[in-house]
Amino acid sequence: MTDVPEIWLVTGIMAAGKSTVAARLARRFPRAAHVPGDAFREMILAGRAEMTPNPTDEAVAQLRLRYRQAVTVALAFVDAGITAVLDDIVIGPELARYVALVGRPLHVVVLCPRPDTVAAREAERSKTGYSAFAVAELDAALRTETPRLGLWIDSSSQTPDETVDAALAGRETARVASPA
Repeated sequence: MTDVPEIWLVTGIMAAGKSTVAARLARRFPRAAHVPGDAFREMILAGRAEMTPNPTDEAVAQLRLRYRQAVTVALAFVDAGITAVLDDIVIGPELARYVALVGRPLHVVVLCPRPDTVAAREAERSKTGYSAFAVAELDAALRTETPRLGLWIDSSSQTPDETVDAALAGRETARVASPA
């Protein structure tokens, strides 16, 4: 494992395993922090505009604010010599915008388990993410509207540790250079 700090983004749809995989991935580095995007969304206690299949301008603005906040924190960690592992739902054209926002090379891991696996995971979770979206709808957006950047992993039949192993084994494929 390298001692040079890096930025990793673990993304996918709700219940794909992003937070679990990101936290376990961070623990594999000598010095690392887990930066969950949801933490920034939850900071808005009044006036939060949630994402929906037809989001308002305010919901998109808050989504992009959360992305900027998470990236700012990740860059501060890296500048201090600590690898940052972000996790958030960054799909569709937002993924290319996110890579540009980072402004330096990063590793992108896209978790894409089968929709039936996601539905089963969602049923087992204490939190519910699928009130405004259907699993199949978000999965279709992931697979058809998201640029094929980084390493895509079908984690349907993997444990979280096996998914982390696959991410680390595919680190060169996962590495994405930010646009100049």
